[in-house]
Amino acid sequence: MEHDQLYGFSPPLAAVMRKKGIDLKLTRQILDRFNAGEYDRFQPVKATGIPRIDGERILDLTSPVLCKVELAQAQTRLQQWGFCYDLREFCRVEGKIGVFDEPALRHLGILLYPFVGYGILNGGSASSFFDLKRNKAFSPHLFALYEAEFSALAQTWRNRAKGLVPAYLNEDGTPGASFLELKMRSLLIESLRYQQLTGTKPAKLLPLFQMTSIYTHQELEEAYRLLRQSPYLHDLIIETGVEVTNPLTGVQPMLAAYTHSSYGRPKAVFTQAYGEENNPLPMPGGHGQNFAILRACYEELLAQGIRLVYLGNVDNLGYTVNPVTIALLALQGKEAGFEFAFRTVVDTKGGILVVDQHNRLNCADLGVAISPDEVAKVEEKGERILFNCATGLFNLEYLVTNLDRIIDNLPVRFSDQDKDAGRYSQAEQVTWEIIGMLNDFYIFGIDKYDRFLAAKLIMETLMASGLKLDDPRFPEEMDPEKDLKYTATKLHKGLQQKLSTVYGLKKVDGVWRPKPVAELKDEMQKD
Repeated sequence: MEHDQLYGFSPPLAAVMRKKGIDLKLTRQILDRFNAGEYDRFQPVKATGIPRIDGERILDLTSPVLCKVELAQAQTRLQQWGFCYDLREFCRVEGKIGVFDEPALRHLGILLYPFVGYGILNGGSASSFFDLKRNKAFSPHLFALYEAEFSALAQTWRNRAKGLVPAYLNEDGTPGASFLELKMRSLLIESLRYQQLTGTKPAKLLPLFQMTSIYTHQELEEAYRLLRQSPYLHDLIIETGVEVTNPLTGVQPMLAAYTHSSYGRPKAVFTQAYGEENNPLPMPGGHGQNFAILRACYEELLAQGIRLVYLGNVDNLGYTVNPVTIALLALQGKEAGFEFAFRTVVDTKGGILVVDQHNRLNCADLGVAISPDEVAKVEEKGERILFNCATGLFNLEYLVTNLDRIIDNLPVRFSDQDKDAGRYSQAEQVTWEIIGMLNDFYIFGIDKYDRFLAAKLIMETLMASGLKLDDPRFPEEMDPEKDLKYTATKLHKGLQQKLSTVYGLKKVDGVWRPKPVAELKDEMQKD
């Protein structure tokens, strides 16, 4: 092996890094740039204020929405996309202005499905989801209640691609559909909805694309070959003709974890994972790398005629297609739209909406760009925090045109971690810091229990499943904002609502089963 192929790492360490799927070149580039001070320009996002819903940039989608738009301009934009309907069919016309109420927006949004792609950030589950230390720290009392279930699930699913892990448990404790099965089923149901509305059957509707990692890609590829026969998908694939199990894909390389900030500079590669010598720890470089990893996917979708793309996490059961936001973005020609909900006690990993030091709306990532202590101080003053739901809807033409600028300027941040593997730091690009780089976008204020049923830890999956909610040992607090039982009850109600609607399931003897296609069609006729 040539010395320059080691990128400054010792031959034994380089060999282990390659074996673990770590990209030596990218790991070294990030390390050298950090030690040279190149990332010092990425100053932490400083919250100078907490924004409130204003009805212009920040919309409250928990109440009926009304959209007023200059009709000629919107009509021209959508005709350029290839949209052939007259917008006046869907709205009240007041001179040159079209007034769209929520039913009109929903109708229009469904008709725009041929111009919409759906992307998932499809990572692994080992780093946090089944991490013993993280799950215990979330709530020691609740962990004690769930410990048997945690151990059983971890034994079966630890180190699996997160999208293949059961998204919920049934009442009898059996695992339900996987995250990916539910995502794909929701896309097929929305495709069926479009076909029922228009009487047409386009073969490509709401195309799925994904970012996997070098660690999970092969496992996911093998799973997709089997998923076509899934009872949650098979009948809908046959009915719609939409091949949802063959997504466009970008594969994210692994980085090595770096030394903890307490060791100072120069930073080095962390080589003592789990207390073993010469044992580096492979870590993803953050979902913000999607703009580079998925470049070819974005360009291909644009060439296919897609004009809006969703991007969100595979583990968020609230992340489904919303025709209302599709219509809003299309009518107004915005660069993007992002979903935020009021923060609850379980929202410990992710970003919050702030006004930053440059007087711009921005997303400050908890534990990376802003400390939990700072957030707590704001909440103590009675302010409500809008928590990032990690769901974005992007104007694809704008995105592709600006990819180079976004890739070069999206901050690279280092966060210290204390997990089962040890104390180390992780280099990440956070997708949602793109908000601070945009000029014309929406923030959608949404109901967390409808649109943000995320599971960063297996504890959250167990809570949303309603596990042991009636057990007197379930932790309770007088303050609803800190009461895990209150939150779990709301999560469980939200999950049941989503499963029975957008995911097209029904509970039979305590087990969630897929509704037949005919039943789904009947429900759509009634809508």
